[in-house]
Amino acid sequence: MAGDPDERDFIQSIERGFAVLLAFDEDRINPNLAELAAATGLSRPAVRRILLTLQRLGYVRASGSRWSLTPRVLSIGQHYSASHAMIELAQPHLLELSAKTGESASLAALDGRDAVYVARVPVRRIMSINVSIGTRIPAYATSMGRVLLAWAPDVIVDEIVAGGLPALTKHTVTDVEAFLGVLRQVRSDGWSIVAEELEIGLLSVSAPVRDRSGEVVAALASSTSVGRSSVEAIRSDVVPLLLDAAERISADLGHKSSARREGFY
Repeated sequence: MAGDPDERDFIQSIERGFAVLLAFDEDRINPNLAELAAATGLSRPAVRRILLTLQRLGYVRASGSRWSLTPRVLSIGQHYSASHAMIELAQPHLLELSAKTGESASLAALDGRDAVYVARVPVRRIMSINVSIGTRIPAYATSMGRVLLAWAPDVIVDEIVAGGLPALTKHTVTDVEAFLGVLRQVRSDGWSIVAEELEIGLLSVSAPVRDRSGEVVAALASSTSVGRSSVEAIRSDVVPLLLDAAERISADLGHKSSARREGFY
């Protein structure tokens, strides 16, 4: 609507530029113009102009008819990390948690329907995808996402539910009422364990990280496989370590936990 202030302030050319940048992924490492146009839904002339602009800025390079990202793109994520003290403060705790459990430790934040990895200490590859900083996974089917959603405003949870809860494995919770019940349980427990809902064989446990104001700003996770552990073992052995690490990260961010806490906060 033309009179909508939000629409008047929206710069479509920037949206299209990011759409082209984000179209480069592991399936399109060196795409051509036609492939980028198909991936973004933009016309070839529009994609060409965007690529030439990004090339001039140093973010992409051309090789014949193929295009690729340059290392300069990494500076965008670097600026995010540099502007978020949480990531730097969390890193030693991630290392310690990984050393104590012998498993990968990660920190994630909520972005739309996804939990996005913002820090990670990998031990071994346990997922079919290659997980790295910036990797996105559906929040509704993961322990990190459920921790973030358990303390998120109702409007965000409503948006997740409205978008559907498709089954990713035979274990994925897809019923809305059951899913909302899971979030209530996570909030009551103060942590979340998810078994084989994102991928068969994957086990993960997460706990919330809070800032000075008490707001949940990230989820700390430890992940393993069913061949190496079990839900019962994670609950008895890993949850105490995870809660302690999450509380120490929160304390570094200025959060002061009370004696009587909701969940573990």
